[in-house]
Amino acid sequence: MNLDNQNDTRNLRKKREGIVVSDCQDKTIVVEVTRRTAHPRYKKVVKLSKKYYAHDEENKAKVGDKVIIAETRPVSKNKCWRLVGIHRQSV
Repeated sequence: MNLDNQNDTRNLRKKREGIVVSDCQDKTIVVEVTRRTAHPRYKKVVKLSKKYYAHDEENKAKVGDKVIIAETRPVSKNKCWRLVGIHRQSV
């Protein structure tokens, strides 16, 4: 397999930015990602949020931190995201 082709597929992975709502589990964080979208019928802008389980190898992220997560291979039953970095730490 060509290495250039491999790097291209890595760049196609999804990234999300959200806020950590739980860090109780070992090496796992729960990130809530909020997005704004127009209602299909009434066209009002509404907020939709979804929670993602992400792998945090060093337990760096804490509740309230704004983080960036990226898609990865499945780590466990629910975890298929990993922590890329902490964008802004909570006060």
